[in-house]
Amino acid sequence: MSTPLENYLASTKNQQPNAAMIAYVANLQQVAATGPEIAASIVKELETQRAHLKLIASENYCSLNTQAAMGNLLTDKYAEGYPQHRYYGGCENVDDVETVAAEEAKALFGAEHAYVQPHSGADANLVAYWAILNAKVEMPECEKLGETNLSHLTDSQWAELRSKLGNQRLLGLDYYSGGHLTHGYRQNLSARMFESHSYTVDKETGLLDYDALEKQAMEIKPLILLAGYSAYPRAINFKRFREIADRCGAVLMVDMAHFAGLVAGKVFTGEYNPVEWADVVTTTTHKTLRGPRGALILCKEAFADSVNKGCPLALGGPLPHVMAAKAIAFKEARTQAYQDYAHRVQENARALAEECMRLGMRLQTNGTDNHLMLIDVTNFGLTGRQAENAMFECGVTLNRNTLPFDPQGPWWTSGIRVGTPAVTTLGMGKDEMKEIAAIINLVLTGTKPGLTKEGKPAKGKIDLDPAVQAEARKRVEALLSKFVLYPELDLDFLKKEFVG
Repeated sequence: MSTPLENYLASTKNQQPNAAMIAYVANLQQVAATGPEIAASIVKELETQRAHLKLIASENYCSLNTQAAMGNLLTDKYAEGYPQHRYYGGCENVDDVETVAAEEAKALFGAEHAYVQPHSGADANLVAYWAILNAKVEMPECEKLGETNLSHLTDSQWAELRSKLGNQRLLGLDYYSGGHLTHGYRQNLSARMFESHSYTVDKETGLLDYDALEKQAMEIKPLILLAGYSAYPRAINFKRFREIADRCGAVLMVDMAHFAGLVAGKVFTGEYNPVEWADVVTTTTHKTLRGPRGALILCKEAFADSVNKGCPLALGGPLPHVMAAKAIAFKEARTQAYQDYAHRVQENARALAEECMRLGMRLQTNGTDNHLMLIDVTNFGLTGRQAENAMFECGVTLNRNTLPFDPQGPWWTSGIRVGTPAVTTLGMGKDEMKEIAAIINLVLTGTKPGLTKEGKPAKGKIDLDPAVQAEARKRVEALLSKFVLYPELDLDFLKKEFVG
């Protein structure tokens, strides 16, 4: 009986074999030899992603080259520590991989130092917090005591140090105003590490008020002034943040997980480029950056030693195979093609926002400067959760999101978040943004709240017009048929060989 790879090669006798397809089939063949159901699920996920319009602002599609870099024996290596400073032997090749990834990141962003080990944005922020505490509190206190080894501190000295570490202040963007859970939200560890305070956007404009922020920062005097967002549709003036941080004596930290790709792609430059102004910058490596799921820390040289202690201080063992994939993604981002992509992400977001507003939708801040927008769905009589569910039923994947001062709270929400990174990766442009806006409007208009058992409008249930659903799905399919995810891959062949 012939193997899937043999079958594929046989099918290409009269044409040049596709290298990407060969690699993909060979990989799945190895997986299927032990876990055929796993290989089948991978193929079905490809089918699912090809069939849904991905508008989640925090998701994208990494290249097949990046994916390939993760499937190798590097996953087997323990590599606690950092290059040339490992707790395990035999890490020479891991050192090379991590060094390349770090150097590529430094070159891509113009950073003084890069730490490529964090597994996620939450991990990166945790390491950054501890690094800042180490550099600004722990090390100075130990110097005062004349002791650099924590194990040599007396119990009373240790208790005093712990007290000082635990009483530092963090000032970050309020979760309901677009900040992230890890920015001092009370349900997150960050609010337990610090005395956390939040700044908000202006109630009328939905924009950051830098003067009000400065006044608040001068009153609080935080150790860390944190900028960045997961749901704020406008560019941030990081030069102004730098001025505020200097005036109140804070370390300026920026979480650019969402918009790192726009920084890498030279969309955000000058005062809008956080790497030029911040002491410490964290980011994920997926989202707009279009790499593997993972994270990265960039920092000034003064914080490098503290950041390098992220593992084993806060991180589990590094993932060398993911660091290899990060290196590939950073190399890809250092091309003109990537810069063109990043600019199209912003152009598409603006075009989509304008068309949504032309159709009568209410957008937070009346537009966008970046890759995302927030749509208020209350004028459709819906909660964000209902809108999210209705869109998914029609083949569109997006997520509900709170709006500033949202009366519906973080679970039901009054809005949905829409982003353009993934559809831009597929090759869509301004014309397609008009069609996407029309599809969103069609679905929201054709959806009503479902009813509770008591006959009252529900917050989660929906009543979606079947005709609207059919029309929306038809239009989504027509759109995606022109912009195929990973066109190098023959889905019909993969389904035949691995799904059955």
